[in-house]
Amino acid sequence: MVENFIKAILIGLGASIPLGPLGIMCIQRTLSKGRASGFSVGLGSSLGDTIYAAIALLSLAFVSDFLDRNRVWVMIIGGIIVVLIGLQIAIKNPIKDIKNPSDKVRNTSKHFQDAATGFLMTLSNPGALVLMLGLFAFFGLDLGEDYQIYSVLVVLAGIFIGTAGWWFVLSWAVNLFRKRFRLRQLIIANRIAGLVIAAIGFASIAEGLFNLLFMK
Repeated sequence: MVENFIKAILIGLGASIPLGPLGIMCIQRTLSKGRASGFSVGLGSSLGDTIYAAIALLSLAFVSDFLDRNRVWVMIIGGIIVVLIGLQIAIKNPIKDIKNPSDKVRNTSKHFQDAATGFLMTLSNPGALVLMLGLFAFFGLDLGEDYQIYSVLVVLAGIFIGTAGWWFVLSWAVNLFRKRFRLRQLIIANRIAGLVIAAIGFASIAEGLFNLLFMK
């Protein structure tokens, strides 16, 4: 069990370290709003990754089949969601967030929204499930045929800890350089991050439409 727990932490790290749109968003949120906001995005992503890991572990064939049968539409709809999030980031004024007065209730609500955004972006990417399955195979994770529910929970806890640990390190590291950014640089970074995220969404939409139109 200890071995599987360690492997699960490594799987969580492997699933999170590649800097896709969520990594860019974590960096952008940390620069514009602070470490807690960036880490909240990561926590939302960690929850989404853990759900995909649970699907992979419990072999929920109907969910996997649904994603396979509707992969094109998932890519298109997921791409639209990513584009909208990216454009929202690009047009939003990060200085406004910095200058807002401190309010614990308001900040808690914003962190929840950040987490929800990270969670939604992770679930909109069916590739996360494929990545999980690949990492399970790579690390040789095997619970056996007669595994108990607590064995599954231990692995899921390890995956969540691994993913959350990476997001904590990333948001903490970026936050160290946050004060070195001038307001103009912060605005530019915000625009670039938003446009990059939107571009990734457009690429997903384009691939989905191509498969829909030409790969029948």
